[in-house]
Amino acid sequence: MTARARSYAVLAIIAGGALAIISSTQTWLDVALDAGATASLTVAGAKAFTLLAPLSLAALALGLALTVVGRVLRYAFGAVAMVIGGTLLVGAARVAIEHPVDAVAAAVTTATGLSGTEAIAGLVAAITATPWPWLTVVAGALIGAGGILTLATSHRWRGSGRRYRTDAASASATPAASGAAASRPHDAIDSWDDLSHGDDPTAR
Repeated sequence: MTARARSYAVLAIIAGGALAIISSTQTWLDVALDAGATASLTVAGAKAFTLLAPLSLAALALGLALTVVGRVLRYAFGAVAMVIGGTLLVGAARVAIEHPVDAVAAAVTTATGLSGTEAIAGLVAAITATPWPWLTVVAGALIGAGGILTLATSHRWRGSGRRYRTDAASASATPAASGAAASRPHDAIDSWDDLSHGDDPTAR
């Protein structure tokens, strides 16, 4: 159950981050401008919600890091995942529900040369959202859920230090092996090794 909880938490965060990254390149909003202005515009997720791409990349990196970090960092990363997920969820939901002018302002300014919230608001006739903001809400929920699961179960996750424990066991076995080698008779091979190192085997 512990291993399964860890897998679920990591997969939720990585899947949410991947979905959000894909969403950042897709069209979020279609903008219809007043007659006489340029043709209708499309606004990608990274433009409509400027924090989308960096937060998505952070979630991916965080999910991968959770597979190797210790207990203290698991708690820290779980909390960060909750913050990232909540920010993505709230930001994407705002764009999906409100269709705010500030989400399309940069695209309108690039297309028309006009700037300023009032000027752009007067130029925009309608803003229509695609399904991608809602999919980003789902991505944020996945990341947040992964963070919550991490905080709830990470104290039971198996540590990642098995390799180091194996190395330590090998190191502890070395003195015993050396002792065993020292207890056996000094044969011709040992004498030859002594000579190759500049020692006199007859001095024993």
